[in-house]
Amino acid sequence: MGTLLNNIRITRTDANGNTIDLLKVPITYAPKDKMLARIMQDPALDRPTATATLPMISFEMGEIKYDGSRKLNTIGKSTVKSTGADQKSIFKYQYNPVPYNISFKAYIYAKNVEDGTKIIEQILPYFTPDWTTTCSLIPEMEISMDIPIVLTNINYDDKYDGQFKDRRTIIWSLDFLLKGYFYGPVKKSAIIKFINLNFYIPPVADGKLSDAVGNTAIAEKITIQPGLDANGQPITYTGKPNAETGTIPYAEIEVDDDYGFITQIYTKDELE
Repeated sequence: MGTLLNNIRITRTDANGNTIDLLKVPITYAPKDKMLARIMQDPALDRPTATATLPMISFEMGEIKYDGSRKLNTIGKSTVKSTGADQKSIFKYQYNPVPYNISFKAYIYAKNVEDGTKIIEQILPYFTPDWTTTCSLIPEMEISMDIPIVLTNINYDDKYDGQFKDRRTIIWSLDFLLKGYFYGPVKKSAIIKFINLNFYIPPVADGKLSDAVGNTAIAEKITIQPGLDANGQPITYTGKPNAETGTIPYAEIEVDDDYGFITQIYTKDELE
């Protein structure tokens, strides 16, 4: 939120329309009450350095609420190959993020109406009422997402009470809703290159599979491995034993190689 509002500039002109001043509006993270105390309650307002220079912007984060309408598959995950010569068969993965709506408030402080409106007119045209920015959320996972930011409310307040010598402060309050995500930790895992699957049949009808494993013969066996020839061409095959002929050893196939899959099916008779 601070990045969105940190490059606002305003100009001041004389009666002839000549530019006499160019100001970059400072921005800070601070609650509204703290900023008002800093601006208005200093006992020596006449000192040039006694108070904050106006105009300026402050913002603060509010409540965080879970957004079930944007929920992703809980077990879904993103993967990317690890870097480094010693991590050729290692990849990094991260489960899908959890969507949350995060509310923000931005306050624009000005000592005259013109300064305040010059700032506001540089913000409002971009929100209709939402504005979407592409953010690099997890650089090491190469994850970038479009994050909508919704402008939900605008308030104007002219603090011109008290004595004549009191400082006048005009405050614009903008309410934003950021539709963000929270991610879990990045984890590492080796690549699964070989699968060995055995099928068992329970010894009695409606029997438990746990009763069959280790107590009965294997009914069918399936093995799956990556296939790649010496020229780097993928090999895909489904059939009987020795179907891996022509492929390099699966332990030498890297995670980013364009390999195929070799599936071998062994019947009960072949296993015996």
